[in-house]
Amino acid sequence: MTDERTFPPFDTTRRWWADGELAVAGIVDRLTDADLAGDSALPGWSRAHVVAHLARNADALVNLLTWARTGVETPMYPSRAVRDADIEATAARPGAEVRAEHVAASDRLARAIEGLPADAWTAQVRNGQGVAVPASAIPWMRAKEVWVHGADLDAGLAFADLPADLCVALVDEVLGLFAARDQAVDVTVVATDADRTWGSGGTRIDGPVTAVAAWLTRSDASGLTGDVPPPPAWL
Repeated sequence: MTDERTFPPFDTTRRWWADGELAVAGIVDRLTDADLAGDSALPGWSRAHVVAHLARNADALVNLLTWARTGVETPMYPSRAVRDADIEATAARPGAEVRAEHVAASDRLARAIEGLPADAWTAQVRNGQGVAVPASAIPWMRAKEVWVHGADLDAGLAFADLPADLCVALVDEVLGLFAARDQAVDVTVVATDADRTWGSGGTRIDGPVTAVAAWLTRSDASGLTGDVPPPPAWL
């Protein structure tokens, strides 16, 4: 299966990725061992789990960049079970090791992105859902991970702090995914700060685009007005 979406501009996604890595790195660096052991905003996951996931996701994307560079198929993860076990194992390490692993994995990804030859960005790889995407989508994939999971850490970064233009692209993508799955939400969504409207349903929802993104990806409707329904699962 090939992803037919039009991704945000490559230079823009690289900026979102770099800015997100910097913002989240600062948060992770400030987390104490007790902070890491505390609950994140994701049910069943501590902050250490979120940081571990970000580290393992960075390495998974290095696998895709290796695939793009060499032409040798290198999936993100051998299996979902291995992915989950690696997150658990990383999260169980002492706090200093969890923080250090996040730094090391993020650095490995940065080197792989910066070192990828120009002609390799058009290579086709497969994302975590098994869908073929161009390697040029990888900075966008990572930007979503770092910003959304940075908010999941519940440690000073909120959805309201995310770049508005990134959230517009995220809303475009998530609503497009829902429509492709025949799960379109019967609403009209008006971003009050971005001059954007999505849908044409009878129920109107208003709010900042960052709040729209929080609703669609995390079922958090606290920043919206209107009769807001629960959205379908994002991933």
